[in-house]
Amino acid sequence: METNSNNFGELQELKDMATLAKLLARAPFLESQYYFRNRAVDSFRKSENDAAVMIQSWFRGCQVRAYMRHLNRVVTIIQKWWRSYLGRKYYQLIVEAAYYTMKMNLYNEMAVRIQRRWRGFRIRKYCFNYYYLKEYLRAVSETNDAIREALEEFAEMKEREERKVLLEREEKQKDYQARKMHYLLSTKQHEH
Repeated sequence: METNSNNFGELQELKDMATLAKLLARAPFLESQYYFRNRAVDSFRKSENDAAVMIQSWFRGCQVRAYMRHLNRVVTIIQKWWRSYLGRKYYQLIVEAAYYTMKMNLYNEMAVRIQRRWRGFRIRKYCFNYYYLKEYLRAVSETNDAIREALEEFAEMKEREERKVLLEREEKQKDYQARKMHYLLSTKQHEH
């Protein structure tokens, strides 16, 4: 069996050598065919490579443009949100200012209304109250009449006192004159 396998191995070597001899005989032809096919394949490969580069650049351009459109949409949404936020804030400030203005106007209006009512009440009660004024004037008139009567009585009394004082003074004067002249009454005058 071992001889069989040796033979087979030798046979195989012979076949390989024959194939090698054939290949060596065909080597110049294969070499020219190899360079020719490689040249053809290289030119084909170059056009395929250029086409692949073109397709890749087109695809990447599409990707970049799509990404730019996506970024543009996202930026637009962010701007929209930001502007709406600012708009709401500005609107809120305007509403607050309007609310405070309306509140102050209402308070001022209420204060004016209260002042107007108070002043009207005070004027009606103390200045233009007809019945109050009529009563006041009647009381003043009665007081004036009473004071006039008292003054007239006082004037009459004063006059009476002055007359009495004057009479007393005259009496005193007469009495003084009489005392002063009493010696004239007691002495007799002689006529010459």
